[in-house]
Amino acid sequence: MRIWQCRRALGAVWEPIFSPASTFSQPDPPGRHMSSYYPLPQQPVPPLNQTLDKYLMALRPLVSEEELEYSMKQVKEFGKSGGIGEILQEHLEKRARKMPNWITDWWQQSAYLENRLPLAVHSNPAVVIPKQDYNDWRGQLRFAAKLIAGVLDFKNKIDTHTLVVEYMRGKPLCMDQYSKIFSSCRVPGPKHDSILQHGRSRRGPTHITVVRNFQFFKLDVYNSDGSPLTVDQIHMQLLKVRSHSWKTDKEPLGVLTSDHRNTWGQAYNTLMKDKLNRDSVRAIQSSIFTICLDASVLKFSQEKYTSRIAAQMLHGGGSYSNSGNRWFDKTLQFIVGEDGSCGLIFEQATAEAPPIANILDHVLDYCENPETIRAPMIPLPLPQKLYFYITPEIKRDIEHAKQNLDILINDLDISCFIFRNFGKSFPKKNDLSPDSFIQVALQLAYFRMYGELCATNESASLRWFHLGRSETVRSATVEALEFVMAMEDTEKEVDIKLALMRKAIDAHSKCTEEALLGQGIDRHLLGLKLQAIEEGISIPKIFMDTSYAVATHWKILTGQV
Repeated sequence: MRIWQCRRALGAVWEPIFSPASTFSQPDPPGRHMSSYYPLPQQPVPPLNQTLDKYLMALRPLVSEEELEYSMKQVKEFGKSGGIGEILQEHLEKRARKMPNWITDWWQQSAYLENRLPLAVHSNPAVVIPKQDYNDWRGQLRFAAKLIAGVLDFKNKIDTHTLVVEYMRGKPLCMDQYSKIFSSCRVPGPKHDSILQHGRSRRGPTHITVVRNFQFFKLDVYNSDGSPLTVDQIHMQLLKVRSHSWKTDKEPLGVLTSDHRNTWGQAYNTLMKDKLNRDSVRAIQSSIFTICLDASVLKFSQEKYTSRIAAQMLHGGGSYSNSGNRWFDKTLQFIVGEDGSCGLIFEQATAEAPPIANILDHVLDYCENPETIRAPMIPLPLPQKLYFYITPEIKRDIEHAKQNLDILINDLDISCFIFRNFGKSFPKKNDLSPDSFIQVALQLAYFRMYGELCATNESASLRWFHLGRSETVRSATVEALEFVMAMEDTEKEVDIKLALMRKAIDAHSKCTEEALLGQGIDRHLLGLKLQAIEEGISIPKIFMDTSYAVATHWKILTGQV
């Protein structure tokens, strides 16, 4: 589960060296756009022995001495000269020479498309943006119109190849993810899901999906001459959507997309047997993006506002709230509440969070100062309401999905807060990485609660490389363990604790640097394992080891955007 609060809501926040904020802190060379040719380097395959040595170091703070000793034997056997490890490494390097990126397709499949847990809560990240200055449906529709126009303005930059290339530390980042975000959707399958990409066709879709009161509409957002609708035109169309979507006993069909992927896959097959349903579902899947016009949520105290709104963005509040106003498979869904609460939720098999955050930043800037273009005096067609034929079998599927989602939501605790004692300037003044400072603090907090460290995953961008996605920074290091144990020792001098803290922070910073350079261990180990599977070779014992299971079961999943 990941929830982010848009950084403009927080003012100054921590910015790791791979965040979108630091991306833009680098001066851009003039005139560099997406159409410019950048020979981005290919993602490297790290040396085998280097990865195996780092893997053993990563195990040290997580497993017992006996388990570590057994794992060392497995690693030694795997990495010996002429052994299975060297063979798989050689084949992986051969794969890397043939493919644009040796791990990206595998990563998308194994991390996302083969994962059978529900997308709601478990997978789709949510973003909360500042509460907007309105509290009725009129303000909701006006803001939604500006937001839609802002998204289309960003999309135009992609379509016309005028989107400025992002930089980090003076080096360009891969921009490929932007072209996959719009007009795409995940589709459930029996064993693994797939991604539909409609935006890369010569004549891509020209409509968005608007959903209100569990009812879906297909709304064309371009005029006949190809120009996008103005804010006023979009507002008029949204008024028409509202007038045709009064509260009724409509089934919350969208809740089906929140269920376990196998269960939803079976319901999807049932749903798609009918032509009316197929046409409606395909209109949603191919739409540029989705706008969810949510009803107001129950009043609650200001103290709990952020946490409750985060829950709304993450899952819609349940089957009797706004969860039926979602299509969780859709790559990009903007949520505009009638009470001023707004945000988005996205399906991340297609893209990581930084590109999504950059789109949102652009949209919010646009909403503050939208283009005032006079609307053409031409009548617009009515938004097309999407109808579904609900059989008794589909009705049962919806009821089961509602029950499962409500159970999941009731089992979830969300507590959002802002730490006000100090910000990133404090660790910076002391020559400490703010990101590493927080990661080490998390290790101390976990140790004080459970008396041990656990596998901790912090996501780092691999966009320095062509088609790069992400790598894992392992925050639970040997140095972190030494520090937290010293902190619990009342006889240890403060100077010693401080020195060990700096050592732990430096170790994390080094791990981050290595991950950014494609020298992390997790994607490499995954690649070696999947290479064996692809070749029909028995999975090497190193991956069947209990220690490997412990080291890859993330009890803490962290990230900063």
